[in-house]
Amino acid sequence: MTKEAVFEKLKDILVEYFELDPEVVQPEAQLLADLDMDSIDAVDLIVKMKQYIPGKIDPEQFKTARTVQDVVEILFPLMQQMQ
Repeated sequence: MTKEAVFEKLKDILVEYFELDPEVVQPEAQLLADLDMDSIDAVDLIVKMKQYIPGKIDPEQFKTARTVQDVVEILFPLMQQMQ
């Protein structure tokens, strides 16, 4: 799976479950400032992404994520384990 594919899955989840406008979900979008996602939303997002990731997800990994691209960079190696 490519980083672009990870981004598209992430975007689909953000649009469907968090009711975000697809136009605002861009790699450079700030999770808090642009998408209005708080820490509870971040946990919900991790739960939604769990179906694409084998094993456990360490929420600590996501504490430094500030943009959608940051989340992609964290998820990409985890999702590679499924292939």
